[in-house]
Amino acid sequence: MKKVEAVIRPSKLKAVQKGLKEAGIPCLTVLPVKGSGLQNSFSERYRGTEQSMILQTRTMIICVVSDENLELCIDTILDNSSEGQVGDGKIFVYNVEEAIRIRTRTRGAEAIK
Repeated sequence: MKKVEAVIRPSKLKAVQKGLKEAGIPCLTVLPVKGSGLQNSFSERYRGTEQSMILQTRTMIICVVSDENLELCIDTILDNSSEGQVGDGKIFVYNVEEAIRIRTRTRGAEAIK
């Protein structure tokens, strides 16, 4: 099993969520995040004063998928979140030792289906 964390633009969330659902990967966790990367900072007016905003607002999607669905998950996120510009985001993949469904105590790959 693999854990996929994708940091994307908030405007792309619905497209990614729809794509993952159509690909048979409907389970995900979504978090609002802020961070900085290669994208330049920008200025924003707040109560009449201009402030430099270093941290960009992004959305993090977390999915745990089987090894067989890993490439499908990654390709779906790439296809639905890319604008071809700096600031599109990043995808991180981690190994998952175990998954347990609390309600039924099912373990392993069956717990993420």
